[in-house]
Amino acid sequence: MELNGRVAVVTGGTRGVGAGIARAFLRAGAHVVVCARRPPEVPLTGAEFVPLDLRDPAAVGEFFAGVVARHGRLDALVNNAGGTPYRPLSEGECADAAARHARVIELNLIAPLTASLAAHEHLRAARGSIVMIGSVSGGRPSPGTAAYGAAKAGIESLARSMAVEWAPEVRVNTLVLGMVRTELSHLHYGEEEGIAAVGRTVPLGRLAEPSEIGDAAVFLASRRAAYVSGASLLVHGGGERPAFLDAATVNTVNTVNTVNTVNAVNTDKEK
Repeated sequence: MELNGRVAVVTGGTRGVGAGIARAFLRAGAHVVVCARRPPEVPLTGAEFVPLDLRDPAAVGEFFAGVVARHGRLDALVNNAGGTPYRPLSEGECADAAARHARVIELNLIAPLTASLAAHEHLRAARGSIVMIGSVSGGRPSPGTAAYGAAKAGIESLARSMAVEWAPEVRVNTLVLGMVRTELSHLHYGEEEGIAAVGRTVPLGRLAEPSEIGDAAVFLASRRAAYVSGASLLVHGGGERPAFLDAATVNTVNTVNTVNTVNAVNTDKEK
């Protein structure tokens, strides 16, 4: 029980990756508080749920004060809440589009900053840690989710700065996630056949499970990672196979086929 007796907050911990993280912390022995704007459709057994809009700084401050008042301490904060719909940058009128993308950045970058600031003094007292949930979208082009990618790039930079400013009392790290299989995966990739096809593009041959993300978060929050701070841990199954390799393979096959055809024709002529 690596986190026995410790208190952890998981934002957006009611479903998907967040629920997987919350369950992993529970398995590790922690008292877990999850927050989101709406209660979970399926209750997380053993976890405490508190409704919270992370875009409201005053409410966020009251939330963390309440956690410490009830449990006596705060040891870990996992900034998981986030997400975005698919939306090309120039879709719609300029003012409306800018406002929509600003809301994405607010949820994925400003809200984790707000939560971290509100939790800082409590984490400092416990010599605790913060785990940011980043994305591979922050390190590569993210067409259709550009504001999300920009926010996730900002999360990694923010975490590194926090790790320096708040050391040695608070450790801050980022989990950089690839594709994860959740209850909403079918909305992005289609049914089982589509999910399997997308999984084959990953070197390990499948999407991650939420529990695997949770295990990585527990490691960063535990004593086993006592000397890990300011780090970005890639949890993406090996990443993405570069597209040029497949293109080169196709061209090589075509070239070989062409050469074979020419050789065959020349052989027939010689006969």
